[in-house]
Amino acid sequence: MTPPPAPALIHVLHLEVTVAAAVEVGSTPKGLRRLVPITGGHVSGPLFSGRVLPGGADIQHVRSEIETHVLARYTVESNEGEIVLIANSGIRTGSAEDMARLRRDEPVDPAHIYFRSTPVFETAAPRLARLNSHIYLGSGSRRAGLVVFDIFEAS
Repeated sequence: MTPPPAPALIHVLHLEVTVAAAVEVGSTPKGLRRLVPITGGHVSGPLFSGRVLPGGADIQHVRSEIETHVLARYTVESNEGEIVLIANSGIRTGSAEDMARLRRDEPVDPAHIYFRSTPVFETAAPRLARLNSHIYLGSGSRRAGLVVFDIFEAS
């Protein structure tokens, strides 16, 4: 038997998520924790367009000076009024210097940072039902007050 072909990645969404200043929780038994409030933003792409609703958060686990795990939970609303829940889990790595700059909300060339995620979507909207049943991969970058993600569907 031959293995199935490697999945192709198809660009489906572009998100620009606005964020407030990080709240430093501090060093817990699980490591350094930060919480970044999500304040809004917008989403566009061939799948749908709309806005990021305020009220979500990105909970970060700074595992070392070069690695941060992130788990962002937020909600988007399509231009048609459809609601989509997103749980976006990922990893961000780079040099110690660049990662420290990001934590201070200073600019860093996105080419110097590996920032990938696996967003999971949930919706009751029939038009967007494929979000519930497909695998997605995100490629992100961080700017002052903004997180940008391009989301790809694995075919």
